Parts: sequence; C-alpha cells; structure tokens
Amino acid sequence: MHEPIIKSELRINNILFWLCFLITLIAIFMALLSFFSRGVYPPSQIGMFYVGILIIYALHKEAIRFLDKSKIKKGNKKGEFFVYLWIIITAGLYLIDFLTKNYYSISETGEKLNSIVQISFIALEVGAIFILARILKLIMIKIFQKNE
Repeated sequence: MHEPIIKSELRINNILFWLCFLITLIAIFMALLSFFSRGVYPPSQIGMFYVGILIIYALHKEAIRFLDKSKIKKGNKKGEFFVYLWIIITAGLYLIDFLTKNYYSISETGEKLNSIVQISFIALEVGAIFILARILKLIMIKIFQKNE
C-alpha cells in the first residue's frame, strides 16, 4: 500500500487511541463517582458512546492491518490497556462492595443501586471488542499465510 496513506492512517489511529484514552478516563471517573456516591450521582449514560468510540478505534486499527500486511504481526499493546483497566476496576469495586456488606449497592434510602452492574457491562463490552479485534487479526494472519 502507498506509504503516505498508511502514515496518515497511523496518525489518525494514534489520535483515535488518545481520544479513547481520554473518554476512558471520563467514563471511569463517572462510573466511580456513581458507585461511591451511593445514588447521589446516577449511573453514567456514557456506556454506549464509549463502547462505540472503542469499536471505531479497533476497526480502524484492524483495517490498517488488513491493508498493510507488514503491520499485521507488528502492533502495540495499547488496546490491552483498556481491557485490563476495566477488569481491575470492576473486580476492585465488587471486592469493596462485598467487604462493606453491599454498602455501595444500596442507597441511603434503601434502594437497590445498579451502578456496579452498568460498570460490569462496560467492562464486558470492552473485553468483547478486544477479543473480536484479536480474532480478526488471527484470521488475517491465517489468510495471508495461505496466500504466501
């Protein structure tokens, strides 16, 4: 593929990564605020937007790999950061809630709160995006190996 085009796409992908990073921090901040406030702040509604941005980033990255075979086996581990971060935070929140005997799952007025459930969904969606991107990469490697 034409090198200037690939360089341009890599630059765009880098920008998309940093946008994902920023939105990840915002989503995590909102999720933690919702969890620790015990209902004072409602569960964040950013999940669908956040997951959509991650899908755009992951698909763009895989498209670059598909268009430029030399990028397939290379690649950084930046995407893994999002997965590990959400898994660690979610597991930590479950542990905190367990150790506090569901203190953060029940509001001061006695209502059941679902912020930890929404955080779990985001963590699972981020993990699913990561796994699907890895599967696409493996499929492309297999296709290119057959053609060589």
